[in-house]
Amino acid sequence: MSTAYALTGAEIFDGANWHSDAALVIDKGVVSSISDAALPDDIRRVELDGGKLVPGFIDIQVNGGGGVLLNDGPSVDVIRTICDAHFAFGTTALLPTLITDTPEITAAALNAGKAAALDKVTGFIGLHIEGPHLSVSHKGTHDPKLIRPMEDADLVALIEAAQQLPVLLTTVAPETVPADKIKALTDAGVIVSLGHSGASYEVALAATEAGATMATHLFNAMSQLGHRSPGVVGAVLQSGELSAGLIADGFHVDKASMAIAIRAKQGPSRIFLVTDAMSTIGTDITSFTLNGRRITRAGGRLTLDDGTLAGADLDMISSVRFVHNELGLPLEEALRMASLYPAESLRIDHHYGRLLPGYIANIVHLDDRLDVNQVWIDGDLHYAR
Repeated sequence: MSTAYALTGAEIFDGANWHSDAALVIDKGVVSSISDAALPDDIRRVELDGGKLVPGFIDIQVNGGGGVLLNDGPSVDVIRTICDAHFAFGTTALLPTLITDTPEITAAALNAGKAAALDKVTGFIGLHIEGPHLSVSHKGTHDPKLIRPMEDADLVALIEAAQQLPVLLTTVAPETVPADKIKALTDAGVIVSLGHSGASYEVALAATEAGATMATHLFNAMSQLGHRSPGVVGAVLQSGELSAGLIADGFHVDKASMAIAIRAKQGPSRIFLVTDAMSTIGTDITSFTLNGRRITRAGGRLTLDDGTLAGADLDMISSVRFVHNELGLPLEEALRMASLYPAESLRIDHHYGRLLPGYIANIVHLDDRLDVNQVWIDGDLHYAR
């Protein structure tokens, strides 16, 4: 009996094109084919009642979910809880994200990530260390008391962790981290993102020349585009080397600014969707603490007591619907912003972000309202509504 099975009865989006009246054939956790021919008798069929099969979503900025934050006490169990909480929203691969914290918590997060990689935690593809080497002037919700310069020990710890993690991403402010350290990180395989930064356009581009390839939550906590000072935003839009995450919840960035940035972005690097999700995802909790400070959930927003936005109460399928319905992007582009473009930014697009032969079978079944019906990860069913 064949180990393969076929998903039938739904339209299939392979990352570029739609296929109707075809079967998505999965074997040993990878896509085998998209076939419009008669299937062999020994292939098990899973008949779907319409809808769309699309590539699984990839979220590179996930602070928490399921009631926990990575900062709460980094461990394999916390990472697993975060990953599990996001499956219902179409996220099949993610980077648990550590917000600026103490050196001890940062070390614990790196160790937890290494252990999660060894344990092959479902959905875990690496870590995002956001800080602590940021600009206090653009701290956002990061605790200014914990922001600090990058020491040689920090550099060594990141470089060593990169050898044991599938993906390691770190957000730095380029005005506080010298170009030679950015180059050392990127030479070792660490993906460097610019964020929480008041850097000039010129400093941001110098960091790009040193190897930085990404910007963290475009527009938020960074120097803005001015007519004489283009800032980090201007560098992102002008440079074809910098991709950028975008929090598409309607609170972090105005719809007009999102649309303008997407139209203006110089390629080949792209703008992609991130959630910046906190512990609220998959729960009904109304408040929690981060670094000892209360964060309140109300009206789709998460805020500190002073009103500062503190991460997002957002999931990936809601982000896809937002850019499709509110910005008017074609559904295909909205889906690529949640799958292919983050995969390209993490340099894993040879296995993730498409439904083509040889690609990992991370699949989301959407209904016609773009609600998530079912989710397969590595070919196994992990969520069914």
